[in-house]
Amino acid sequence: MVDGHAKNMAPLRIRLRTLVNLRWLAVAGQAAAVIFVSFGLGFTMPLYPVLAAIAASGWLNVILTLRYPASKRLTGTEARLYLGYDLLQLAVLLYLTGGLQNPFALLFLAPVTISATILSLGATVQLGGFAFICVSLLVFWHEPLPWRAGERLDLPPLYTGGIWAAISLGLVFLSAYAWRVAAETRRISDALAETQMSLARQQQLSALGALAAAAAHELGSPLGTISVVARELEQSGAASGPVREDLTLLREQAERCREILARLSHRPGSAEHPDMLAVAPINEILSEVHPDIDPGDTDVTITVRTATHRKPDEEAPPLVRRSPELAHALANLVENAVEFAESKVILHADWNAAELRVRILDDGPGFASSIMGLVGEPYLTTRRSRMAGEIQQAGLRRGQKGGMGLGIFIAKDLLERTGAQVSFANRKSGGAAVTIAWPRSTIEVPAHEETDRLDPLGIGS
Repeated sequence: MVDGHAKNMAPLRIRLRTLVNLRWLAVAGQAAAVIFVSFGLGFTMPLYPVLAAIAASGWLNVILTLRYPASKRLTGTEARLYLGYDLLQLAVLLYLTGGLQNPFALLFLAPVTISATILSLGATVQLGGFAFICVSLLVFWHEPLPWRAGERLDLPPLYTGGIWAAISLGLVFLSAYAWRVAAETRRISDALAETQMSLARQQQLSALGALAAAAAHELGSPLGTISVVARELEQSGAASGPVREDLTLLREQAERCREILARLSHRPGSAEHPDMLAVAPINEILSEVHPDIDPGDTDVTITVRTATHRKPDEEAPPLVRRSPELAHALANLVENAVEFAESKVILHADWNAAELRVRILDDGPGFASSIMGLVGEPYLTTRRSRMAGEIQQAGLRRGQKGGMGLGIFIAKDLLERTGAQVSFANRKSGGAAVTIAWPRSTIEVPAHEETDRLDPLGIGS
């Protein structure tokens, strides 16, 4: 559980300079309105107290600008205090200029709306409550509305009550709407950032595999030459005694290096597995999906199947480019299926002249009906929704843990970048089904590029 105080002390995405600039706009608008009403219209008002309240905001901006660097980011507590001051300053101005009879009372909505977009729900509720108290007090206590000299404008209490109700309701609905939209935006933004990080890690691993393959290929030839020369010198009559022993040691160490490089070259993504670096039939790609789970923690079997009984021109599996996005997305979905499956997970590939379709099927409890329309949204933890009662206990026995609900979102986002449409459903026979469909024109690699698959690093040249 996150400590509330630590959360308030964490820096926000908004800079202090942003709120300072907004306050400068407010100061300029307030000063212009006062000058126009007092000198342009000739209305009477407590001019000096009003200008003093406006000047207080100006001086606060000057102090903050001199005290903090332009890059300073606010904590939750600091932002709440600054916005609370803006509400208090506005309340003082309205008290001096007619209370809620002043049409500028609508500006009470601004600080609370800003709070809803950058602060937590609790902080927004606090500022909204403070604004409501100020609005309510101004109904009964305020100076007369500025008007012509010798005259006094008193609006009906019913009108003032309507203004109070409108502002109060506006504080609730406008702040709730702004907070909801901002929270959704932050949620999607954070999830997309996590997607980028996950993809970057996958790309680094892929690049590392290619680098290891290239190093194994480049170093194999000189090490072979060293071994041959050392063996010839060792067998010649010129080498004897300590020299012969040194040559033997040299040859053994060179052969050991070649064995190490041979093991590297036989790992996925190496020169012996070029299909991991270029293109491969879809059935091979599915057979190489390795979810991030410990095989010892589950007894679920993963089976790859392809459709049969197709037309002669559709018999060959489509060639698909091996990309980090595709590998990571499929591994995430298979991992999720394995965690909820009872005994088996099936990866089923089917295709026709226009479309390539991959289905990931499991025999688990399926998706809960309450979240069916939300599957694929970020921070939706299906582990808590799909496992209940005995299913949850079985999952805990297998060592499953509730996650942050990003796995399926990341997989869906990565697959959609490849041009796929991803859908989620429950099987009639029980279990969940994830369907990934691509137009063949967007995912398939033309047959004439298959030669790249055979020698992507130019090792055979």
